[in-house]
Amino acid sequence: MVTQVVEIAEDGHYLSKHRGFLVVKRDNGEVGRVPLDDITALILSAHQIILSKTLIMELAERRSPIITCGKNYHPLALSLPYDSHFDQTGILWSQIDCGQPLAKRLWQSIVREKIANQKTILGYFEGSSTVIDELAVLIKRVKSGDPDNMEAQAARHYWTALLGSSFRRDRETGIENSMLNYGYAIVRAATARAICGAGLTPALGIHHRNRKNAFALVDDLMEPFRPLVDKIVREIIDKEGAETGTLTPDMKRALSKVLDTDVQLQKGVSTVMNALHRLAQTLVSSLSANENRLEFPLIRQAGKLI
Repeated sequence: MVTQVVEIAEDGHYLSKHRGFLVVKRDNGEVGRVPLDDITALILSAHQIILSKTLIMELAERRSPIITCGKNYHPLALSLPYDSHFDQTGILWSQIDCGQPLAKRLWQSIVREKIANQKTILGYFEGSSTVIDELAVLIKRVKSGDPDNMEAQAARHYWTALLGSSFRRDRETGIENSMLNYGYAIVRAATARAICGAGLTPALGIHHRNRKNAFALVDDLMEPFRPLVDKIVREIIDKEGAETGTLTPDMKRALSKVLDTDVQLQKGVSTVMNALHRLAQTLVSSLSANENRLEFPLIRQAGKLI
């Protein structure tokens, strides 16, 4: 699967569809085009942009999300197709009928996987062995539904070890948070696409249940993939430092490659994008069978498991 994240970062662009392509124009004519079938997500970070309705329809048919970013690259809106699967109604009822015992077991496995990946990333950067050992303990302490919030306890250890004692996860401040926001927006969009492709309704979450969040299930399933974005952010900081106050095109390109990261699935090596589709499919299977059948990938680097 070819994955391309298209971002419109400057005002004054007009986007339309022509013969299977997304075409970008300005006053002086066409400035670029991308095959519609290759677009994983369209990110709108500029303020003055015009999109044709035909383009919006074509992206919806391909389940390609349109993300509108606000301050500090935090996503404010996510556009998805309304109906995209032959058994969407049946799957919707299975989501509605999902009982708390199964939901809690599913969330337990998601939290364990997230902390395990955080531990793996710290090991990749040769982080504090004390913190790595602490995360290993916390993984075992995650109970059904994570009532003791081991996820938050792990985060306190993890962020300090990964990005330093002065770092605070705050969506509104700092270049590190800008990079994290941008990378998470890409993973969120890809997760939404996978969820819709599997026939799931994104508003019905396993753990996240805020009535104002139309993408609660997206926020559930993307959690184990966040550390892959964190890894790229750490690599950028190690290479370029954190002195710059703006997110550069090179940083964005590096972050957008997260969907092409190699991971190990049960049937072989694949990409994060395919792993998200597989995870969504196994959630449908879990709901149907009333048991935890979620399949998570193992992280790889340069052809080897990290």
